[in-house]
Amino acid sequence: MTNTIRNIALATVASLALASTAQAEVHKYKFQSSDPAGNPNFILQQNWTKNLAKLTGDQIQIEMMPVGSVVEHNETLDATGAGIIDGIVTDISYFAGKDPAFSLLGNPVGAWSSTDQLLDFMNNGGGQQLANDLFEPYGVHYVGSTTTGLESLVSKVPLDGVADLKGLKMRAPEGLVQDVFAAAGAAPVNLPGSEVYTALDKGVIDAADYTVFSTNQAQGLNDIAPNPVYPGFHSMPLVGVAMNKKEWDSLSPELQKAFEDSVKTFATTEVNDLAAADKKAVAAAEAGGKIHIHNWSDEERAKFRRIAITQWEKVAKKSDKAQHVYDVLTAYLKQNNLL
Repeated sequence: MTNTIRNIALATVASLALASTAQAEVHKYKFQSSDPAGNPNFILQQNWTKNLAKLTGDQIQIEMMPVGSVVEHNETLDATGAGIIDGIVTDISYFAGKDPAFSLLGNPVGAWSSTDQLLDFMNNGGGQQLANDLFEPYGVHYVGSTTTGLESLVSKVPLDGVADLKGLKMRAPEGLVQDVFAAAGAAPVNLPGSEVYTALDKGVIDAADYTVFSTNQAQGLNDIAPNPVYPGFHSMPLVGVAMNKKEWDSLSPELQKAFEDSVKTFATTEVNDLAAADKKAVAAAEAGGKIHIHNWSDEERAKFRRIAITQWEKVAKKSDKAQHVYDVLTAYLKQNNLL
C-alpha cells in the first residue's frame, strides 16, 4: 500500500470515527411546562419529547417537567436564559410583565378564528421573528409554536353576542383578556383557575374564560354553567417551545432542523387531538340534554374584534416592541382579510 493510499485510508477511518462519535453524542435537557402533570396538554408535550428522541436517534432527550417543578410559571424565561432549566413549553403571555409585547403576541384577544390562522402567522407571517426578537435578549431561542385552540367561554347565562356581555360578572385573567372584556361591557374579576368552579357554583361569577370545551366539560364546569359559547370567539393562547440559546447554538444544523420539524408536527397533533376531544365532549354534553351551546355569528365576532383592537392599540403604545408586534400582526390580518 502506498503512503498516499495509506493516508487516505487512515483519514477515512478517522472521519468515520468522528461521525460515529457525533452520532452517539446525546443532548439531555430539562424542560418545564406551564401545564400540570396529567393535564391533556402536558401528556401531549411528553409524547412530543418521545417523538423528538425517535426522530433524532435519541440524540436529543428531553425530560418534561410540570408547572412549578423548578420555578414559577412566570419565572421560566429567566430560568432558561440562566441555565437553571434548559427549555420551556409555555403560554408566552405569562411574560407580559417583562414587556407588554409578550401579551399582544401571546394572546391578541379576538384576533384568531382558527388554529390555522395563528400557526400560519407564526410560521409564515412574521410571528417567528417577532418571538425571537422578544426571547433572545434573555438568552433564549424561540424554536416554534403550538396552541391549544380556541377556548370555549363558560357561562351560566345565555350569551349570543356582544350586547349580552354588558354587566356580566366573569372570571378573566389579568391583562389584555381582562381589558378587552371590560371594554366590551363585562365586569371581569381576577381569580385563579382553581377557584373557577366554586365561584360559578356559588354565584360569585356568571361566566369564566378558562380553557377548551373538553377540559371544561371534564371538570364539570358546563354542568353548573350550561350555556357555553363554542366554538370560542375570544382566546387562543400561543404556546411557545423555547430553549437556552447557547444550548441551541451547540446543536448541529441537522439536529436544529429536526427539532423545528418536530415542533411543527407536535402543533398539528395537539391541535387535532384537542379539537377531536372537544367534538366528542360536545356530542356527549348535547346528548345529555343539560346544556345549550351558543355559537356566535360572524357579525358578533367582528363586533368583538373591533372592541379588542382598541385594546391592542393601547398595549402597542406601552413599548416599542409592542408597537412592532401590533404593526406586523395587523398587517397580516389585513392582508388575509381577517379585519
